[in-house]
Amino acid sequence: MSHSRLDGKLCIVSGAAAGIGRETALAYAMEGAEVHALDRDALGLASLAAEAQGITPHTLDITDPKAVAAFHTALPRLDVQFNCAGIVTVGTLTECSMADWERALSVNVTSVFLMMQAAVPLMKAGGGGAIINMASVISSIGGAPQRFAYGATKAAVLGMTSSAALDYASVGIRCNAICPSGVETPSMTQRIKAMEDPHAARAAFSSCQPVGRMGTPAEIAELAVYLASDASAYMTGSHVVIDGGARL
Repeated sequence: MSHSRLDGKLCIVSGAAAGIGRETALAYAMEGAEVHALDRDALGLASLAAEAQGITPHTLDITDPKAVAAFHTALPRLDVQFNCAGIVTVGTLTECSMADWERALSVNVTSVFLMMQAAVPLMKAGGGGAIINMASVISSIGGAPQRFAYGATKAAVLGMTSSAALDYASVGIRCNAICPSGVETPSMTQRIKAMEDPHAARAAFSSCQPVGRMGTPAEIAELAVYLASDASAYMTGSHVVIDGGARL
């Protein structure tokens, strides 16, 4: 396989210290990109940067408007922005506290708004670019038990993705969303371990997909490489489902 699909591209990956963000940052670097890896976890970022050349770590709170604006202002240009950072808030509508709601909105929605808003002028100046947003099949696509706030925020991400795709297609900016089902990330593993019967919980999560297992971060990263590359130049506004058949 040729490792040059992103040669010369300057890419941002948020949530890069672990899981899908980490795998994508590594995949982008392998494909020849200059990667700026963002997260609040400085230790996770340090170990990521030590693993591959071409990755510059930045400890950044992407829910902070000033921090996001300052970071983007310092960039010479921008070709790809992958907004991967997010949290899973567990609970039903009646169990959702104001603190849960506000945190889910801040991390999953406001950060994407701020990041995209900062990216557009840079991409416009460079003649175009690709924005990729991490959504979920738990969104406007469908629901899941105990995921009220999470589903609401991911539906918002899909709405923002469609809107940005339409508004900026004429200036060469593409905006697509990735919609996975269960993925074997560190945070997913943590949630399973915290459950009463982790073995049964893992079996239940795996059986949600007709293929009989959860996805891997590397599989999602491969899609993120495609959406960042010129091979997907005709795609914008797509909500790409990658779910092992969970929504069939």
